[in-house]
Amino acid sequence: MISPASIDLVFETARVEEVIGDFVQLKKAGSNFKGLSPFSDERSPSFMVSPVKQIWKDFSTGKGGTVVSFLMEHEHFTYPEAIKYLAKKYNIEIEETEQSNEQKEKANERESLYLVSEFASSYFQNILHKTDQGKSIGLSYFKERGFTEETIKRFDLGYSLDEWQAFTDEALKKGYNIDYLEKTGLTIVKDEKRFDRFKGRVMFPIKSMSGRVLGFGGRILINDKKAAKYLNSPESDIYHKSNVLYGIYDAKQSIAKEDNCYLVEGYTDVIQFYQTGVTNVVSSSGTALTSEQIRLINRLTKNITVLFDGDAAGMRASLRGIDLILEQGMNVKVCSFPEGEDPDSFARQNTLEELTEYLSQSSKDFIQFKASILFEESKNDPIKKAETVRDIVNSISKIPDQIKKEIYIQECARIMDISEDVLFSTLAQIANKDAGDDKKSGRGDYKAFDVIKNQQQPAAVKKVDVQYLLERKIIEILLLYGSKSEEFEDLVLKENDKGELELEPVIHTARVFEKIYLDLQDDEMQFGNPQFKTIYYTLIEALNQNENFELRSFINSVDPDMGYEISNILMEDERYSLDNWQRMDIFPKEKQHSVAQLVSETILNLRCFLIDQKVKEFQQETLSNKADVNRNVLEEVKDYSGLKMLLSRKLNRVL
Repeated sequence: MISPASIDLVFETARVEEVIGDFVQLKKAGSNFKGLSPFSDERSPSFMVSPVKQIWKDFSTGKGGTVVSFLMEHEHFTYPEAIKYLAKKYNIEIEETEQSNEQKEKANERESLYLVSEFASSYFQNILHKTDQGKSIGLSYFKERGFTEETIKRFDLGYSLDEWQAFTDEALKKGYNIDYLEKTGLTIVKDEKRFDRFKGRVMFPIKSMSGRVLGFGGRILINDKKAAKYLNSPESDIYHKSNVLYGIYDAKQSIAKEDNCYLVEGYTDVIQFYQTGVTNVVSSSGTALTSEQIRLINRLTKNITVLFDGDAAGMRASLRGIDLILEQGMNVKVCSFPEGEDPDSFARQNTLEELTEYLSQSSKDFIQFKASILFEESKNDPIKKAETVRDIVNSISKIPDQIKKEIYIQECARIMDISEDVLFSTLAQIANKDAGDDKKSGRGDYKAFDVIKNQQQPAAVKKVDVQYLLERKIIEILLLYGSKSEEFEDLVLKENDKGELELEPVIHTARVFEKIYLDLQDDEMQFGNPQFKTIYYTLIEALNQNENFELRSFINSVDPDMGYEISNILMEDERYSLDNWQRMDIFPKEKQHSVAQLVSETILNLRCFLIDQKVKEFQQETLSNKADVNRNVLEEVKDYSGLKMLLSRKLNRVL
């Protein structure tokens, strides 16, 4: 268990914008930050972070909360894991009791898989640095590749002994469950025998964006035609190779800072680039590039530079991945190395200045690169040239932005010496074909008779829940201004000289939460929404007990469900700042109401609403008993209607 004092210190120190900025590229938007949602596939920012309130909100999925809830949602951390992650990031020493083996076994399966993977990473590093076999074979290999001691430790490189079950025996001895060793793929269980999957291989831990070990890549160091040169962990609950990029943990900050990501093919390409000084580099770990991997990069930057080996066959095979990148609305450049070179060897043989200069000068726009590769093969063959043009236009068709499409069509026309009209016509044909294919397969949004159906049956207008909105507003006022002292104008119902009822204003000073609490008590008003009711009484108690009430501390102290709802309430108004109205010369007016005025109006509106509800109840009671109209009921209706008129008059005067 982590001590409460340690948890409080973590919450006080951690900055939500800094932590989320490690995973999402954030841009300043007024007093807040905005970015692309890390939980959905989107092209316009709907993700908002508030440094002042220390909360976040994702308007595309409805998720939101504190810095801890973000880590729990994004990285699938447990609460203690999120606290430990933040403590490590901010160099905070936390107090906790040691977990016993029994407690480890009781941990949920996912967490157990993480624990096993973390142990394996430490074990392989220890073997590399502290055993004769590790030093003579594994460490020698890494040093032959030109990796320094610092680089080897940064990437947690390791070695698995060339023995059938050395790792498995050690893990079992330390109390780790064989089921989890098998599920992570570290151990192969066959009948009653157990084998180390990565026997005799140098080890590359594959980490998530937050630095958790998800799986491993292992390279064999002997010539064995029966064994794969590289071997990856199998799919598991924590490792899905199509969702992971090697090096993303070490590269994420550099990618966001440089606003560009270099994409290579292998582990050593990443490490060699990083050691040379180009740190914004990741690898697809030898697998075909996937949409999920591209979306990981898209959270950090819109720009990808794909680096290819010098051989033409490899370049043509990799061109297919470019279309996937274009579909995500990203900007793609391509850079190839001289024949016989790859990113690893080229970085090893050149200084940082030479490498960066080469990357800058040799990186071409994807259309120029694709045209140069394919055009070289087809320049003397009209049929092949036509196929090449169609291939390039097909790539352009993947781009969602219409302006970019047109610019690329113009560029293609210039490079391939063909008219723009023909290319636009081809682009339209591809679009029509894709729409037809989507329609046939049911993938598209198009449905027959949609227009006619919508004309005949217009969608019903959703009814506004006035009470819900007013109760929500009361919670928002308490959260933002609950502890403030304000001058309030109370309305006291009195008879004038003519015997008529009228509202007489009385000025007094009170804290906002006291004013709201007493007004609701006087009118015996109850919250209709159960969740708002719980938040309301929790807030009133916190404000009453703590004169120096702090919103951040309060949010951090409540349970995650309540914290989520509070974040929703506080961030709702921020939704409109995402639209950037100022860019279109539209300047929304700032709220000018004072806090006291806002409180009074909200309470008055709630009173008016509840009076309407009461009148409706009386009307129903009268209608259901037409034969014997209750005179008392009619008097009640008359009194409530008179009070409603007085309150409405007061509201009109304020407004």
